Amino acid sequence: MHRSLGEILKEYGIIDETDLKKALQLQKKSNVKLGQILIKKGLVSEEDLLLTLSRQYKIEYVEKLELSNMEILTSRVPAKVVQKYRIVPFSLNGNEIRVALTDPLDLHPLDEIRLLWIGFDVIPVLAPESEIIKVIHKFYDPAAETTDREGQMELEEGLEFLEDIENLDDSMDIANEAPIIKMVNVILSNAVSERASDIHIEPMEKEMIVRYRVDGILHKVLAPPKTIQNGIISRIKIMANLNIAENRLPQDGRFKIRFGGKDIDIRVSSLPAQFGERIVMRLLNKSEMNFSLSGIGFTETILESFRKILRNTSGIMLITGPTGSGKTTTLYAALTELNDESKNIITVEDPVEYQIPGISQVAVRSKVGLTFAEGLRSILRQDPDIIMVGEIRDEETARIAIQSSLTGHLVFSTLHTNDSVSAVTRLMDMAIEPYLITGTVRGVMAQRLLRVLCPQCKKETTIPASELKNLGYLGPLPKGKVKIYEPVGCKACMNTGYKGRTGVYELLVMNYDINTMILNHENSPHIARKAIENGMTPLRMSALEKVIEGVTSLDEALRVTDANF
Repeated sequence: MHRSLGEILKEYGIIDETDLKKALQLQKKSNVKLGQILIKKGLVSEEDLLLTLSRQYKIEYVEKLELSNMEILTSRVPAKVVQKYRIVPFSLNGNEIRVALTDPLDLHPLDEIRLLWIGFDVIPVLAPESEIIKVIHKFYDPAAETTDREGQMELEEGLEFLEDIENLDDSMDIANEAPIIKMVNVILSNAVSERASDIHIEPMEKEMIVRYRVDGILHKVLAPPKTIQNGIISRIKIMANLNIAENRLPQDGRFKIRFGGKDIDIRVSSLPAQFGERIVMRLLNKSEMNFSLSGIGFTETILESFRKILRNTSGIMLITGPTGSGKTTTLYAALTELNDESKNIITVEDPVEYQIPGISQVAVRSKVGLTFAEGLRSILRQDPDIIMVGEIRDEETARIAIQSSLTGHLVFSTLHTNDSVSAVTRLMDMAIEPYLITGTVRGVMAQRLLRVLCPQCKKETTIPASELKNLGYLGPLPKGKVKIYEPVGCKACMNTGYKGRTGVYELLVMNYDINTMILNHENSPHIARKAIENGMTPLRMSALEKVIEGVTSLDEALRVTDANF
């Protein structure tokens, strides 16, 4: 009969009865293995623990795993086995398989390996947990290739971590363990390397999933063991200065990192879910933002019309589109173009995503009463020339914005509508009178972000010109076939076929015809037809132009403009 770990450590004089009782009490509360608790509390080092177990059970201890024939081993050992039990076959030599583990008292995992390799001699080897985790995530994770490039993170100077963990719960202790810190650093560094805009950490019933949003699409990249879920979530909450003891309410925070010479602001949102707290991190890369109107995908015609609107000294310019369509970037590009010493530009945003030199930016704080409406009222007492309101969400904000434009201010803001013409309907839904809309709104820009085909692997093909006509292309086309490109996928683009994004736009310029139709309460389709007659390029047409130019694929163009056709 096997003796307990506590008895063995007492026998070797590594811990005493008092230490053992304290550790056992913590184990009952936390459900963490006794060895992990002893290590976290500094009562025993991992090396001493493993060396003791090695002597007791006559099992070899290795500080570093020497890997061999991993391709064969991974083909017959399911990832769920190694992730569940934290045990890895790491060497195959003839008829001998060496398996690394940290707990020789748990024989069940070894039995599972033996069942998978009947006829082979399975030899257990003790190894540090960090070594085992490294092998798990390199060879047994379904998306392990992303962890093979573990960049070293240099945290922004001034970022504070909680150092005193003596009186905090066990999840805080786990969060400060080296393997957890390393895992979080790998998740962050790989996200920057892969150009991710968001990181999703999603606890499931039996696993934990890490996904990156790259070019607007989510990709699963990691599935860390469920056993380290709480440690990873706690570590991120520590970095974002969130309340680690609060896991019943949503929380928001932020922190900064520096990686590869890039300064990255990271916004963190936690949300209690069924199987644990769900974390989403938004990565804001200051060094790669392009706030230039000429660099965000405008055609020459739209750029010229947009700049005419920017030359107004009063009125409202609205940007519309769903979340993640690049509205904030367009607004920042417009403000950057207008920014000079002769103008007082003030914004109210939720939150302030990027700081623009020379512009005063105010962050909404709803908890203390600083809403968009209140912020806008205060801004008007600051003698502004140009105002940017992050979003018009309600009638109060809409009315203050309109009154601001009527009193000689140029106002920029956003609305959540599918196309440019629908912005008029949206304002009417907020009880804004048509005469106020026609008297203040100078233009409405609807936009989407299209993925750009990877230049290294895109493949040429042809489609009938009639197909493009049927899909909404309004321009001239040659007879017969039209040359376009389609995605293939390669290492440079994460096998997606796309790398980077560009904007497509629909600019509604308010004129006499459009204003007359609004005053007559014409419906949106009629206004849209008149706008197209007056020269407006619909979103679908803008996207199909990018297809003909070879910038994107037909499937991508249809995906992002489906609701607008």
